[in-house]
Amino acid sequence: MTKSIFLSFCLLTAICSANSQTVTENCGCEDKPLPEIIAIINDVKITGAELEAPIQARLKELRQQVIDARKEEVSLQINTILLETEALRRGISPTQLIQTEVVQKVQTPTEAEAQAFYDQNKSRIGDDFSRVKNNIIDYLREQRQMGIAQAMASRLRAAAQLKIDVPIATPPLTTADRARVFAVVNGKQITSADIENSLRPLIFRVQGQVYAARKRELDVRINDLLLEREAKKRGGTTKDLLATEIDAKTTVVTEQEALKFFNENKDRIKTEFQEVKLQIIQYLTEQDKEKRALDFAEQLRRQASLQVFLTPPEPPVYKIATDDQPAKGDPKALVTIVEFTDYQCPSCAQHHSVFQKLISEYGDRIHFVVRDFPLSQHKQAWKSAEAAEAAREQGKYWEFVALLYTRQSALQPDKLKQYATELGLDRARFDAALDSGKFSEKVQRDFDDGQKVGVSGTPSIFINGRNIPDLSYEALKAAIDASLKKAG
Repeated sequence: MTKSIFLSFCLLTAICSANSQTVTENCGCEDKPLPEIIAIINDVKITGAELEAPIQARLKELRQQVIDARKEEVSLQINTILLETEALRRGISPTQLIQTEVVQKVQTPTEAEAQAFYDQNKSRIGDDFSRVKNNIIDYLREQRQMGIAQAMASRLRAAAQLKIDVPIATPPLTTADRARVFAVVNGKQITSADIENSLRPLIFRVQGQVYAARKRELDVRINDLLLEREAKKRGGTTKDLLATEIDAKTTVVTEQEALKFFNENKDRIKTEFQEVKLQIIQYLTEQDKEKRALDFAEQLRRQASLQVFLTPPEPPVYKIATDDQPAKGDPKALVTIVEFTDYQCPSCAQHHSVFQKLISEYGDRIHFVVRDFPLSQHKQAWKSAEAAEAAREQGKYWEFVALLYTRQSALQPDKLKQYATELGLDRARFDAALDSGKFSEKVQRDFDDGQKVGVSGTPSIFINGRNIPDLSYEALKAAIDASLKKAG
């Protein structure tokens, strides 16, 4: 958690230096060339060029994310190496170094300081001070941390043997190009491969968004062509066709149906039914229209001769460490499943039974490994992860996390200790581990490794190093079976 303070500063430094220089606009983020012909519908061809034209701005915006990240990455990696080197010199961990040199040196902002900030920014904040006071204090504390981290980074750079050959990274044009050296920090090289490996999760995410933008535009083009063809076939216009097949068949929403929707969503709507009745009726009507339009488009597609050559990007395969982690199954199994979890995350709790069912079904044919990824919005998640490790030390990890998932509203340290008593753990040993932060470094390592492979939410599942977005029982079972077949 504390290490991210330093890395956040590294990013800010990189942005400031990168914006003043000119770099190539090649994002190096396309996984494959775009086909010249994207689709053929009843002998009508849609080319890549005509597909891209309407979405150029969006595609440029997405590619810019990678360009900007690559600009920042050299500076970020330099500062990370400096942090790790200094921690090694002192015989402590990077997390402990940040804790000592940054976190502990920050004075907590007073309520008066928070009030002064609120008064200066009241028009932008737009809320009562009492409601935002804690958020303002957190923000001011973070700003102070960044200032101290900046001074620390400057000191480390001044004392280091640092040679920067390429301050702003450019994408490799060939495999051999990945060996280019961008910087040398205390004898350690930062190469193009280091930069690209670090950017893999971001690049894949951007590739997915680019694909989605292209697919949406392609679907519109295909549907328009099919509608025009069908309208012409019937001797009318597209407008006439939609009026006949969609508008005329749209269901009239009754007040009773609107009230049913209101009651099912009362917690989100938070107002009286009569005030929103017309909006609900309009919303449900539009929903029905949209469904009928999609169904009609699918009907036309089935009747057409349609070939599509646009394919989604191939997800990357990561090497994820599984040593010294809670695990079930055979470590030598052909399929390794790694879960990144957060014990305060409701979705993790919901999926826990699914994962346990799969573990039971596949037994030693799989190796199921759990790693921690406590999300910042879950204030009790980090300490809960430490507590789970303390329970694992006494051989009760799985029993302990089962309790955590069922008691997510009560994960304060005193409750965690109470659960240790329920499971018959040695309380003195458990309490000492929890109070001292004995396993904080272990949680930090998991969190850092999760970020490196693109984890941003939980639960995140990787099967043989490949992220599986669909976490339903059926999808996971199919992915495991496919991996077993491929590995066998």
